[in-house]
Amino acid sequence: MANAAKHALICGGTRGIGLTVARTFLERGFNVSVLSRFDSNVRRAVDHLQAANVAKLRVNSYICDVSNERNVFDCFKEIEEQNKTIDVLVNCAAINVDSLLVKCAHSDIKNAIDTNLIGTMLTSKQCVKLMIRQRKGSIVNLGTTSIVALKGNIGQTVYSATKAGVIGFSKSLAKEVASKNITVNVVSPGIVETEMTESISKAGLLNLIPLKRFATSYEIAECVYFIANANFITGEVFIVDGGMSLQF
Repeated sequence: MANAAKHALICGGTRGIGLTVARTFLERGFNVSVLSRFDSNVRRAVDHLQAANVAKLRVNSYICDVSNERNVFDCFKEIEEQNKTIDVLVNCAAINVDSLLVKCAHSDIKNAIDTNLIGTMLTSKQCVKLMIRQRKGSIVNLGTTSIVALKGNIGQTVYSATKAGVIGFSKSLAKEVASKNITVNVVSPGIVETEMTESISKAGLLNLIPLKRFATSYEIAECVYFIANANFITGEVFIVDGGMSLQF
């Protein structure tokens, strides 16, 4: 396989979009590592990926809290020792805060910022160090539902702030590392069919989407895979929302 020597690290790659991203890279011939702070999630994800691992590629897993700087440093040291390279980093780890600002606890605000924004910064920082030595690499950060980060939404003040921060961070980092042959981009999905959206009412939301359906996690993963391998694209935000953002 053309990608057999390549390695993709998926932070938050143990469920939902992140797990589908990991499987997509595995199916395309990448060695894959998934990272999560929950041991049970990691074990389930590895079982799922190994079942799809027909080419017997390398599947590694790591327990890491991306909001903890020391934890991230130690984890990336282990990742480098075991895998030697990281060709692609995908940051999917995130937590949601769905509440009016006046009702948000300070701890919820801090946890969201620490995981969604600072976590993305910390993993990118460690990965960039390795990619600079490699003289190549690609980072793809997952944004949020396109209208939330780009347009704003009631009850999403904290979450939208963290994800808008990811966009600004990614654009600035793209400029910093372009001379090292490293690309940095953002995928900003619309509403995706995952376990997190199973319980929501679809009727009103579908009226906001010109294509009249939610995305599948595979459609988001395909976009991530394309961008990760597009060597002449950097600093961009790719909106994958079925035209939803056109309505606002």
